[in-house]
Formats: sequence, C-alpha cells, structure tokens
Amino acid sequence: MERSKENKGFLGWVERVGNKIPHPFILFLWLIVFIVAVSLISTMTNLSVVNPTNDEVVVAKNLLSGEGINFALSSAVRNFTGFAPLGLVLTMALGIGLAEQVGLMSAFMRKTILGASPKIITIAIMIIGINGNIASDAAVVVIPAIAAMLFLSIGRHPLAGLALGFAATTAGFSANMFIAGTDALLSGITNEASKIVGAPEIPVTANWYFMFVSTLLLTVVGAFVNDKIIEPRLGVYTGKKEIKREEVTPEENKALRASGIALVVFFAVIIALAFPQSSFLRNPNTGSLFNGSPLLTGIIPILLLLFLTISIPYGKSIGKIKSSSDVPKYMTIAIKDMAPFIVLAFIIGQFIAYFNWSNIGLILAISGANLLESTGFTGIPLFIGFILLTTFVNLFIGSGSAKWAILAPIFVPMMALLDYHPAFTQLLYRIGDSSTNIISPLFPYFPIILGVMYEYESEDEVGVGTLLSMMIPYSLLMLAAWVVLALVWYFAGLPLGIGGEIFI
Repeated sequence: MERSKENKGFLGWVERVGNKIPHPFILFLWLIVFIVAVSLISTMTNLSVVNPTNDEVVVAKNLLSGEGINFALSSAVRNFTGFAPLGLVLTMALGIGLAEQVGLMSAFMRKTILGASPKIITIAIMIIGINGNIASDAAVVVIPAIAAMLFLSIGRHPLAGLALGFAATTAGFSANMFIAGTDALLSGITNEASKIVGAPEIPVTANWYFMFVSTLLLTVVGAFVNDKIIEPRLGVYTGKKEIKREEVTPEENKALRASGIALVVFFAVIIALAFPQSSFLRNPNTGSLFNGSPLLTGIIPILLLLFLTISIPYGKSIGKIKSSSDVPKYMTIAIKDMAPFIVLAFIIGQFIAYFNWSNIGLILAISGANLLESTGFTGIPLFIGFILLTTFVNLFIGSGSAKWAILAPIFVPMMALLDYHPAFTQLLYRIGDSSTNIISPLFPYFPIILGVMYEYESEDEVGVGTLLSMMIPYSLLMLAAWVVLALVWYFAGLPLGIGGEIFI
C-alpha cells in the first residue's frame, strides 16, 4: 500500500506507533490482565462511589476473589455467545456475503455509480450513514463494509470508503434527519432525571431541529475530511483485491433486472404487512412503525431476508446458483471470512463482562461527573467541560443509554438549577456521546471495522494504528464542528426542537 505522507506528521506517528500494538486478541488479553490488577488494587483501597441513579454505593469488585473467579469460569461461554455484535455481524455476513459471492454487489455498484461524481458519492455515504442510526447498530455493520466495496468498484481506495462509512454511522450516531429510537431512549432517561428537581419533561422531538441541521453539517465535515485528508494520505490502492471497473455486461444487466423485480416484490410485501394500524410490525402500544416497533427491532433478520431475496434471482440468472445447495455454499464462504472476528469476539466478550462486573467503568464515569460538578463551572466552560467528560467516558462505556443513565441524574438537575432546559443538557450529552467511539479500541464495533480492513490489506501492512490514524481527523473535526454549532445555536437562542428550548 502506497501513501504519499505515510511516515509524516502526527497521523503518521499515530499509525507507526499504533501498528506496533499487538494483534487485537493479544491486546484485549493484556487489557484483561490490566483490569484484573486494577480490580485487586481498587478493592484493597476500598474504592467506591455513590450511584446518583439510585443512591446506592458502588464498590469495586475483585476479579481475583473467589466470587470473581467463579464469575469468570461460569460466564465464559455466555460472555462469548452473548456478545451483542456477534450475532448481528454473522447474520449480516450471511446476506451480504451471498450478494458479494454471486457478483450482485459488484454489478450493482458498477451499474449505478460508474461515472458518478466522487463528491456526490462521498456526500451520499455520509448522509445515509448518519441517518442509518434509525436502524440502530445494523448501520455500523452494513454501511462501512458497503462503502469500502463501493469505493473499490470505482477505483478509489477502499479503506477511505470504510473510514467514511464508519465515521458517518458511529461518530455521527446521535444526529439524524428523523426521529429515531435514540431520541425516545434518551428522553425517557432525561425525564426521570428532571423529576429530581421538578424540571420540565421533554418529548422525543426536543432535539429534532438541532439534530437535523447537525446531519447536514457533519456530512460536509465528513466529506471534507475524506477528500482533503484521508484519500490523499492513503494514495493509490495496491492491496489484495482487484479493482474491477469494466462496464456491466448484458448478462449482468439481465440478472440485475431479475434482482430488481425481486426487490420491488419484497418491499411491496413489507409495506402491505406494515400498513394496517393493527400490523404485527408496529409498536403494539403506540402503533408506531419506528420507535420500539418489531419492524426496527427485527431489522437484522429482515435485512437478511432482503439480501437473500435479491441475491438468489441474480445468482440464478447469471449462472452462479445452479441448485439450492449453492446458496449455503456461498454463505459458508462468507462465514469463513468472518473467522478472525469470531476469534476476537470471544476475548472481547470476556473483557467487557469482566470490566462491567468489576464496576471499574461505572466508578470512572461517576467520579468524572462528580469532579466536573465540583469545579463550579457555568456557561460555556460548563458546556464544553460536560461534552469533553462525555467523550472521555465514551472511551470506556460503549452503551449510550448506560452512560446517560449515569450522567443524567447529576447534570440534568444541576443545569436545571442554573435555568438550562433538560433538552439542552441532553443535546450536549449527545454531541460527546458519539465522536470518540471511532477512536476507542474498546468500542465493540472497532474490531469489526478492523476485520473488514484486513479484507483489503494484509495484516503485515495495516493494523490498529492505520485505523486510528484514519479516524482521528473525523473524530476531532466532527466534534469541533458540532461544538461550534451548539454554541452558535446557544447565542442565537434558537429552539432545539419541538418542545425543546435552551432555557427553562
């Protein structure tokens, strides 16, 4: 892999140093050793904090105690099979892998985007990726992988597409042009915290205006980072996969038509099933097709069915699928490619379980919140301090709802007493909640993106440092732009959304 600035500047240093980090499996093994040692020291020093959510004392737990060892032994299999991204990733690998193996992905991309403006493609990935959080974590798995294939199919560096898709779906996770499940989840926690001091409750639309504009802003920032920093730095792609840029053949066109007909039929069936107000695909309590509906909670198996529906007709038409047994054969090939991730999932699952059981992450989050509260900051220093605290906690606790459940009971009442509306406090949290996910090796989906990267480049050529050096510019610039937008919104006194204001 050639890079015009490979060994220059800060990003070059990050890549060189980061690539000296051991294989992710070994890295997480050492992290387990580290957290075991920290848990031992913490219990010896009687480390504890009070959880503001329920006023209970949170005590560090020793992983080397009898209880800790029993937990490690009894939960090992459960930690592996219960690792949330595992089933999601493998399920999507079955569908996307089949589409890739029969040639559908390559033909579709060449058919639809050959000759399209690179800027349009970059912007489209950013907008789709940011809004993809309406399907929750599914977007983090699907969009970066497809963006990498898309970039490769038009002669651009696939790792640039991968980084762009990862930044859009993950650093831009809280933004959206639509009301998503994130809005409902966070507003519920915010309202519980508001009750502590009798602050106003907020609807799910309280941050909508701001997040709509944020989507447009982050799209521009992401496109700028890709075009001016990442792609020029990566240079010309000379990796493992062949760049296929030839025109679509008549046989491929015929197969694409068959796939397109299947796609229309699939969506017609879904719409017909979801249209009735009493549909089983709607939220049984509210009738919504979005917030808490089986349509979205079951989006992964639905996407699998979608890929099967469009891939099988294509494969039959092009001659790749001659019998029904060819379908599981291609799926098996796709799962074989996921073997490195499966190995990683085992050790990552153990680390996350041990980290959570020891209470170290919870203690870190609560202690950081208490420290910021004790500084007595108000106004702009308080806003920025709260955002930075969230970005720091985000490096250790991946779940956005878990972090907000810890921070909301402290900061929503505190800022309400300073006359700041709970909707504004929630908005500041959302800015910090996403931006550092993409630079945290502890983020559950970080190894997944690393695994996709290894599909295009040898592990001898790239590593953790390569991925970090690509994601740092996105993380920092998207965070900075988002903070500036929040400050502009604050000084302009604009409403944050329907039912959301800056001041009480």
